Amino acid sequence: MTSTPANIPDKPKLEGLESKWGERWEADGIHRFNREGATRADVYSVDTPPPTASGSLHIGHVFSYTHTDVVSRYQRMQGKRVFYPMGWDDNGLPTERRVQNYYGVRCDPSLPDIENFVPPHDGGDGKSIKAADQQPISRRNFIELCEKLTVEDEKAFEALWRQLGLSVDWTQTYRTIGDEARAQSQLAFVKNIERGEAYQADAPTLWDVTFRTAVAQAELEDRDQPGAYHRLGFTKPDGEKVFIETTRPELLPACVALVAHPDDERYQSLFGTTVATPLFGVEVPVLAHKLAQPDKGAGIAMICTFGDVTDVIWWRELGLPNRSIIGKDGRIIAEAPDVITSEGGKAAYAELAGKTIFSAKKTIVDMLQDSGDMVGDPKPIQHPVKFFEKGDKPLEIVSTRQWYVKNGASDEDLRARLIQRGREMDFWPDFMRVRFENWVEGLTGDWLISRQRFFGVPIPVWYPLDAEGEPIYDKAIAATPEQLPVDPSSDVPAGYEQSQRGVPGGFIGEVDVMDTWMTSSLTPQLAGGWERDPELFELVFPYDVRPQGQDIIRTWLFSTLLRSELEHGVVPWKNATISGFIVDPDRKKMSKSKGNVVTPADMLDQHGSDAVRYWAASSRLGTDAAFDPKNPTQIKIGRRLAIKVLNASKLVLRYELEGEASAERVTEPLDRAMLTALGTVIEQATAAFDEFNHARALEVTEAFFWTFCDDYLELVKERAYTEDVNDPARVSAVVAMRRAVDVMLRLFAPFIPFATEETWSWTHEGSVHLANWPVTGDALAAEAGDTRLLELTSQALTSIRGAKTDAKASQKTPVLRATIAASADDISLLEQVQTDLASVGRIESLGFEAADELSVRDIELGELPPKQA
Repeated sequence: MTSTPANIPDKPKLEGLESKWGERWEADGIHRFNREGATRADVYSVDTPPPTASGSLHIGHVFSYTHTDVVSRYQRMQGKRVFYPMGWDDNGLPTERRVQNYYGVRCDPSLPDIENFVPPHDGGDGKSIKAADQQPISRRNFIELCEKLTVEDEKAFEALWRQLGLSVDWTQTYRTIGDEARAQSQLAFVKNIERGEAYQADAPTLWDVTFRTAVAQAELEDRDQPGAYHRLGFTKPDGEKVFIETTRPELLPACVALVAHPDDERYQSLFGTTVATPLFGVEVPVLAHKLAQPDKGAGIAMICTFGDVTDVIWWRELGLPNRSIIGKDGRIIAEAPDVITSEGGKAAYAELAGKTIFSAKKTIVDMLQDSGDMVGDPKPIQHPVKFFEKGDKPLEIVSTRQWYVKNGASDEDLRARLIQRGREMDFWPDFMRVRFENWVEGLTGDWLISRQRFFGVPIPVWYPLDAEGEPIYDKAIAATPEQLPVDPSSDVPAGYEQSQRGVPGGFIGEVDVMDTWMTSSLTPQLAGGWERDPELFELVFPYDVRPQGQDIIRTWLFSTLLRSELEHGVVPWKNATISGFIVDPDRKKMSKSKGNVVTPADMLDQHGSDAVRYWAASSRLGTDAAFDPKNPTQIKIGRRLAIKVLNASKLVLRYELEGEASAERVTEPLDRAMLTALGTVIEQATAAFDEFNHARALEVTEAFFWTFCDDYLELVKERAYTEDVNDPARVSAVVAMRRAVDVMLRLFAPFIPFATEETWSWTHEGSVHLANWPVTGDALAAEAGDTRLLELTSQALTSIRGAKTDAKASQKTPVLRATIAASADDISLLEQVQTDLASVGRIESLGFEAADELSVRDIELGELPPKQA
């Protein structure tokens, strides 16, 4: 039987392989999760990150999702039934902002719905439209536009993921705003309420004045901002002044105390006394607290409600009154604190009422300078200021009623359990565990989960109204599981009629929505069918792996671990794999906010998906990768590799072979040595994959492949071209080459799935991605070889080539005679491949002599025949 394939193309190429094989994989269900008859031991489950469906994917997505895919493909080849879903994180602020920009609208819940509403714009980024010029529309009309645009974005995302070759099971998808996701998210929250883990509180809240919403601790970031110290004098009862330095003079009406460190000798005599505030004349106590910094400013500070998070701590721990003056719109509220009783104080406050923070600061500084209560001019500084990570203005702290979920900040037992759960799973790389533990140890408050936004999962509660029509918040009515999903703004609680909405003795619905992380933290449950498909959930949970970025350890990883602990009392996954960042050539992180993001669609079209995947897979987990779109060196290397796989396979498979490529037919020492070396590569690549070191698996496979192409194939090609197809030496070479290609295609399959699938199809039925991952026995000949022989032969070949290059001669130039100098042991090995070396080097007479190091000596070149010269 002649086993030379007839369907090998004359000129294999990468172009078109993505569409060819992507369509075939989908039609054949290659990546479909088969649960029939499965047990948990059969399954490898992936808690895939749901990308935010608000715009376009960037190169960082391609980078990290490729890391996940190569592992998933490896596990599938290991015989696992891979559960690899895809979700779309489509609720929350990013989607709202995109809709505002895209359609030129903004939400005004007070407006009525418009049937068949047509937005003023449809397309473009809309950023040229000022917020004030955006058309206000009802909440329902706004949500309809959100749902419309996210569906379109998700289609584009899916198309790009398919082009990249993600082996996702596209029958296992979900949307975080879909009915099932809303029902499960609301159910989990209702259970949090029932167990006492969710609660309401009126408390100081970090507030973004632009988006008019509360912000959680995990959503904060510090940004250096210009500011100034203002030296203000407070008056002691004896008329003397106590000077403080503050960057927030506009909060003077909200001052509730002065504070200094208990060990600061300068202020010992003041502790327990009172001083009067400048302009307003309000008596406030002077107190001691360990958080006061003696070396900062004057060493004594004013406590206001609320200038920063330290004010909140002082206010809480020292039992101080709340005199908040900043409204949700970021302006000074109209009513002065009731402790301001003097006519002068009231007049001063009236000058501030209604002003923005910026204007109020300018006004009060002018007043303080005029009154003489401020000493000198403001002293400029740069200092870190807290921002919402998606916001443009500094956060304020306002007093609001919000919903919280316990997260261990004030519960030492829960905090300890979360730390322990983190230690029960493996982090890859392990040093990322420290980031998780530091976050848990540094929590300062429970998780604030309510948001004053529109496109999100509604908080599923209502409030009864008393006889005056006022809400009774401490008697919240939670939705029943049977009602879910619900929207309390339109749905009715059990036992009430719609006619009772908003009337005394009736009810009102909660208008806030949940923080988007409240839904995203349930991705294991959403994808796995928790409370919806118990059989599926048993098969996939806890998951085998959670892949994610390092920047969301504090949000997604922590919150998912928290929800799993509260709901199930177990870790949600066995492994957490953490990708690094993509950085630009200046080593700056690529992000949309920095404007240095590269979109991947053109890159995939230009270079091919295998090339881009190679670039991504070349980076280890937790390591940042630099990317220069003007000179994508690694991508070009990846493309060269994929093309070489096609061409080298074509070369090998076109050698005729009678019979099977069985191990017993590999008889020549060099062939056995090559296959034995390949067996070691299999072991190394497998061990690397098992430790989530995909980059190492690619590295060892690629290094062997180039040795195979550049050295081994050159060394044996003369033998393989022998006219006698049954010559045992020729058969040995052809069988060895075929066995090696068969193994290498499987080793490369997770990384360059399109080129390997194309090549595999020339000689096999079925997909390479459902083939067994190679084991050592797949490569070895019946008799093991000495891998040192392959190394020595490659060195000798390199020396022969080098000698011709040094002589400025063509590699085709014949060599009349040459001598290989080497140690006695090496010579005994090289003598076994003397014929192959002489053939590839075109050497008529090849001899050996003893030496300490391997080299080629005494080369005497002949002349090329006239036709080759």
